[in-house]
Amino acid sequence: METLDKFDIAILNHLQQEARLTNTELASRVGLSAAPCWRRVRALEEAGFITGYHAEINRHKIGLGVLAFVRLDAAQNSGKLLKALEEAIRELPEVVSCHYISGTGTFELQAVSRDLNSFSQFARDVLINLPNVKDLHTSFSLGEVKVSSALPLNHLKPGEAG
Repeated sequence: METLDKFDIAILNHLQQEARLTNTELASRVGLSAAPCWRRVRALEEAGFITGYHAEINRHKIGLGVLAFVRLDAAQNSGKLLKALEEAIRELPEVVSCHYISGTGTFELQAVSRDLNSFSQFARDVLINLPNVKDLHTSFSLGEVKVSSALPLNHLKPGEAG
């Protein structure tokens, strides 16, 4: 699958908003019958456009009241040292996302914690002791304005895939 048509784009839009749709409901919403819709969903999965399905959990309801943004500076930006740091970060369940960044710092992490004390302990005991870490700079979320994992698709034109 190298290109997307209007049905593929519509399927992606609807599944981003509500991944629990039945195939019948999805087909109805995008204007296809059930069998072709199911084949398209499978093709989108196999081509890597759809990489998984998950439940969005309210972190506050499960007692994770702190969301921290941590800029992590690596001591050295060489291949083996960065790989070791990447692997260590991937193993931390408290870190919910990690990105290489431009500008000051090497990585930007989002980490969750029960409260400020537990985050402080995590930062002192775990983050600063990761391999190749030089420094940490932390900011805390004071409130969420928008939280979404849905990607905008309005830039896609039928016949394009990116």
